[in-house]
Amino acid sequence: MKNFWSSRFYSLKVKNYRIYYISQMISLCGTWMQTIGQDWLVLKITGSATQLGIVSAFQFLPVLLLGPFGGVIADRFDKRKVLLFTQSVAGILALILGILVVTNSVQIWMIYVLALCLGLVNTINAPSQQTFVPEMVGRENLSNAVRLFSVLVNVGRAVGPAIAGIVIASFGIGDCFIINAISYIAVIIGLSMMDVKELQTTSKTKSKKGGGSQLMEGFRYVKNNPVLLNTLLMMTIIGTLTFEFSVSLPVFAKFSLGGDASTYAFLVTVMGTGSIVGGILMAGRKKASTHMLVVSALLFGIFFTLVSLMPNIYFASILLFLTGLFSTNFIALGNTMLQLESKPEMRGRVMSLWSMAFMGSTPIGGPIIGWISEYAGPRFGIATGGIAAIIAAGVGSMVLFKKDKPLTVTPEVEIATEEAYMSSRRLKD
Repeated sequence: MKNFWSSRFYSLKVKNYRIYYISQMISLCGTWMQTIGQDWLVLKITGSATQLGIVSAFQFLPVLLLGPFGGVIADRFDKRKVLLFTQSVAGILALILGILVVTNSVQIWMIYVLALCLGLVNTINAPSQQTFVPEMVGRENLSNAVRLFSVLVNVGRAVGPAIAGIVIASFGIGDCFIINAISYIAVIIGLSMMDVKELQTTSKTKSKKGGGSQLMEGFRYVKNNPVLLNTLLMMTIIGTLTFEFSVSLPVFAKFSLGGDASTYAFLVTVMGTGSIVGGILMAGRKKASTHMLVVSALLFGIFFTLVSLMPNIYFASILLFLTGLFSTNFIALGNTMLQLESKPEMRGRVMSLWSMAFMGSTPIGGPIIGWISEYAGPRFGIATGGIAAIIAAGVGSMVLFKKDKPLTVTPEVEIATEEAYMSSRRLKD
C-alpha cells in the first residue's frame, strides 16, 4: 500500500511544487465555486440555456482569438511573475462580481463584460501555468506532476461545487464569488514563498523576430509533428462539443431532473470525484501513449452519451462518475504527451494551442450545445457531447495508428531528444 501511494505522489517531494500544489488546492475550490455560482446566476436571471452558452463564449473567446499570443508570452517572460499578475487580476474580477451580486446591482451585460475580462486573463495565465510545472519539478518528475495537477483540478471540481451548493442555499450566490476572490490570496502567497534558485528555468525565447513571426513558428512546429498535431485535433473536437459541462449539466439538472442549484452542484461533485479516482490511478504510469489517449476518449464519450438516457439522478450519477474518470485520463494523457514531445523553448506556444483547443473552442461549442439543449432538450445536448468524443476517438485511431506501433512518449525519450537537440544547437553555434 505504501508503494502504491509513493509511486503516485513522488513529484510532491519537490518543495516548490508542494507549495504551489497546496495553494492551488485552495484556489481551485474557489474557482469551481465561482463556476457553479456564475452558471446558476445566469439561469436565475435569464432562464435560458442559450444565454448560458453565450456567457461561456464571452469567457473563452479571448483564448480562441489570442491564445497563441499567450504562449509567446510564456516563452519570453518569467512565468512566476506572469502568474503573480494574472492571479491577482482574476481575484479582483471575482470580487467585483461578488459585490455586484450581493448589492443586487448585477445585470446580464455585466456578467458578459467580466467573463470577457477573465478570458483575457486566462489567455495569458493558462500556458504560463502549464509550462511552469516542468520548471518546478524537472523533466524526470513531469509526467507525475502533470497527472497530479489534473487530480488537483478535479479535487476542486468535487469539493468546490459541494461548498457552493451549501453557500448558495444558506447565504446566496454572491458569496461564492467573494470566497473565490479570497482564495486567490493563497496562490499569491505560495508563488511568493517559492525558492527561485530551485526553479529549473528554461531558456527564454531570445529571437529578434516579432510576436507574429514567433507565433507562426509555433504553428509550423506543431504542423510538422504528428503527435502534437493529432493530439490537438482530438482535443479540438472534444473541447468544442464535449467539455461544455457548464452549459449541458445545469440545464440537465434543472429541466430533465427537476432539480435546483444543489442538484447541479451534486452532479459536478460526483463527476469530479470520478476524475480524482481516475487521476490517482493514472498518476503511477510513466508512459503516455496514443493507444491510451484514444481508449480514454472513446470510453469518455460512451459513458457521457449514456448519461443522456438516464431517468433519474442516481443512475446519472453513476455514469457521470465514470465519465469523470475517463475525461481526466484523456486530459492528463494529452497534456503529458504535448509537454514531453515539445522542445523546451516551444512549450509555451504548444500549450497555448492546447488551451485554445480546450478552452478557446467554447465560444463555438458553448452556444451550439446551449441552442441544442434549449430547443431539442438537455438530453440531446449531453448526447451531442458524448458522440463528439466518440468521433474524436475514431479520428485519433485512424490518424495516430498509421504506424505499426502506437507512438509513445516517455520522460526518457524526451530527455534523449532534448539532449540531441541541445548538442545540435551547440555545433551550429
